[in-house]
Amino acid sequence: MLLHILDIARILGVAATFYIGYSIGFAGDYDPIAQLHFMVPAVIVIIAGISGIEGLVLGDRAAAAKGYAADGNYQRQSSFALLSYAAVAVFVRVSGWGIRAELTIFFAFIFFLVFSGINHAASAVRDRNFKWQNINRPFITLALIAGMAYPVIEAMKRI
Repeated sequence: MLLHILDIARILGVAATFYIGYSIGFAGDYDPIAQLHFMVPAVIVIIAGISGIEGLVLGDRAAAAKGYAADGNYQRQSSFALLSYAAVAVFVRVSGWGIRAELTIFFAFIFFLVFSGINHAASAVRDRNFKWQNINRPFITLALIAGMAYPVIEAMKRI
């Protein structure tokens, strides 16, 4: 049950981030940089932060929900990597390093999600692992990329 709550929290958290972020971006003349200053750390903290904590605290149950074996050290290492994305995103934002640094951590995180989505899709096809936790990753990743593409492209045109 707690895993379902965390899944819902991630999805609702990112949805709220999109609503607030797009509201910031379109508050006057379109400002993708202001939009991304809010959205990048929020999206990363919500997804990577919750996932990292989930892996550390509920690792065995989270692995089973995805149709994977729990493997202890490797699973903890992946959880720490996710928490690192969240910590760096917050650090970059709080340090005021600017949009280039924020986009750098965002791209690193998105590439992680893309590769993770490919891994989950391959698992679905190869192992017939059609558990919701496994098959949703590629689709949710594509939705995230679609929602972030416009502000990222517009910001990159302006820097």
